[in-house]
Amino acid sequence: MRPSPTRRTVLTTTAATSAAALGAAGPAAAAPQPPTEDHSSTDPHPPATAQRPTRELRALLREIDPARIEATTRKLVSFGTRHTLSAQDDPVRGIGAARDWLAAELRSYAAASGGRMTVELQSYVQEPAPRIPAPTRITNVIATLRGAVTPDRVYVVSGHYDSRVTDVMDATSDAPGADDDASGVAVVLELARVLAKRRPASTIVFAAVAGEEQGLYGSAYMAQQLKSVGADVQAMFTNDIVGSSTADDGTRDPYTVRLFAEGVPSSETPEQAAIRRSVGGENDSPTRQLARFVKDVAENDATAAHIRIVYRRDRYRRGGDHIPFLERGYPAARFTEPAEDFAHQHQDVRVDDTGKQYGDLPEFCDFAYTTRVAKVNAATLWTLSQAPDTPTGTRILTTDLTNSTHLVWTRGPEPDLAGYEIVWRETTSPNWTHVLPAGDVTTHEIDLSKDNVFFGVRAVNRAGLRSPVAFPAPQS
Repeated sequence: MRPSPTRRTVLTTTAATSAAALGAAGPAAAAPQPPTEDHSSTDPHPPATAQRPTRELRALLREIDPARIEATTRKLVSFGTRHTLSAQDDPVRGIGAARDWLAAELRSYAAASGGRMTVELQSYVQEPAPRIPAPTRITNVIATLRGAVTPDRVYVVSGHYDSRVTDVMDATSDAPGADDDASGVAVVLELARVLAKRRPASTIVFAAVAGEEQGLYGSAYMAQQLKSVGADVQAMFTNDIVGSSTADDGTRDPYTVRLFAEGVPSSETPEQAAIRRSVGGENDSPTRQLARFVKDVAENDATAAHIRIVYRRDRYRRGGDHIPFLERGYPAARFTEPAEDFAHQHQDVRVDDTGKQYGDLPEFCDFAYTTRVAKVNAATLWTLSQAPDTPTGTRILTTDLTNSTHLVWTRGPEPDLAGYEIVWRETTSPNWTHVLPAGDVTTHEIDLSKDNVFFGVRAVNRAGLRSPVAFPAPQS
């Protein structure tokens, strides 16, 4: 077991020196400070766990094309309506035409993957249910890019391609759905295009799902299918309403991306709840660790983005396609624009007596902003897929009462695994503030009381990439 530093050494270690101890990862990246915008909400002192983008990642991000994102958005709008109950066999209008175009696009990207990417239409018949008056075929369009090293480890990114107007049951009126959610689907397609040419270590699934506006039907079916086969989904992100940087009052924020991340897991069992209450883990669910990871790898000069983590499952009493994944025990979060303009979502296309235009039309989208959201997604997914897995079996030993903390974990199977790091923070801090290298070991004792701070463990590979943090449970 690696010798522990003294308590005085631990208590006087600063976040700055901890960040310097990251070694191969380099110094923590400063948050972007665009010179012409008010960016005062960005923390000038990034978390000690921040990871600078690699040369490989920077090259990947440069390939994300705003013109393609705009073209995808406009193409989806061109189908008139993509309502879940609209025509499925019309070649030019309705959800069926959109489905077929999406499948063809993804197959064209798969052709450049050397056989690593496959595309499927995941389809089922939804029997009558709320907002589904008659048996309706719901089809998710899914591209899977198989990992080259740890293919059983899976990461999912989605957007929903169905749309609606004011009346959620109106399947015939024009429902352009440019922001909600052609923008999210455009992000997914651009990620698939860029990543298809690369060899991620782990598997990435790109999904355009249907039935969201009627009740998250497509994503619920997808999540259940993954659960049924025991898929090891380590993270799921939905991109929903990521098309505009302009709020309803006209103010613009082209840098902030909201990330909604729940605390207490939706799938928590009574036994897990009892442990959480005893150790104070309300802010340390796997989804919250995932959100911290996003901030670590995607808030930097390569994206020029500010990640605003919101401590909620979704917007106030609202929901999205990550929720069915949360309900099945998968870490999942939602990317959304900084402030919504409700005149341009869930609205009939019309002009009122004052001349105000309503409707979710592409002229109200900011394609440069959607490109930034795509870069945030790409930085997150690529780093997740290339980094080691989140440590498993992470525990704090509680056999003896002591003011030191003894952590144990299970060594991961990755061939390029280099070792592990201990992280900690004050119980009132949202981000990890200290990092201590532990080496290629599975146990470490630190001379700092578990009563006073929160601990975590993360893995490091030989390239210097770090995993998300694992929050330890008690072990007697």
